[in-house]
Amino acid sequence: MPITSPRWGVSRALVREQVVGLADDVSGKRVLGLGFATPYMRFTLDKAERVLAFMPARQGASAWPREGPSHTVLCDPLEMPLTDAAIDLTLAIHALEHVADAEELMRELWRITAPNGHLILIVPRRRGIWAQRDNTPFGSGSPYSGGQIDKLLRDHSFVPEAWRDGLFLPPFQSSLVLKSTRLFERVGRLFGPAMSGVICVRARKEAFPAVPRRKREERFVRLPGLSTATARQG
Repeated sequence: MPITSPRWGVSRALVREQVVGLADDVSGKRVLGLGFATPYMRFTLDKAERVLAFMPARQGASAWPREGPSHTVLCDPLEMPLTDAAIDLTLAIHALEHVADAEELMRELWRITAPNGHLILIVPRRRGIWAQRDNTPFGSGSPYSGGQIDKLLRDHSFVPEAWRDGLFLPPFQSSLVLKSTRLFERVGRLFGPAMSGVICVRARKEAFPAVPRRKREERFVRLPGLSTATARQG
């Protein structure tokens, strides 16, 4: 779905509402957006101490915001160029469902998160209609159930504090659907989380890691024994 389509604009606005509500006050915080989080992060620019947007190398990076210096960085999400405990709040959107190793990503997120810092995850619901359609922003990657997300967070020393459901609007390019966005959202909530398209959760970092990071295999590279020499004259 093109990011300029009306449906994309509506879905982005609905998800942004959940992100802003979960983030609460970001004044003075160091905020990181991971994945394709920039469409949901503008509210952080004026209040946060520092704002970074990390985009996976295979996805490519675009300058953001349009005005002023760019905050985007192209990097490997499993080896982010940050010191330990550098971030107060991470917004991971279009990140977890696309990474090759979700557990390794969680270990890396724990490493970069400050003590009592927070992580906000937005992931497609496994049985949601948005995950079933390929032409939606949440129609690619690996969707999750609420139980899977809860276990993944707790297994990696993040305690869920708040849950929200989003995108009860069906992913149809129909003017009637788009004009009735709020009606669909209200009615959808009456039927419970199963009708939502995404799972939104805020979790707090615990002091000690439940699972240590994997030790990467060291590679031995044989170097030739060379002594210093002057350049040859031609």
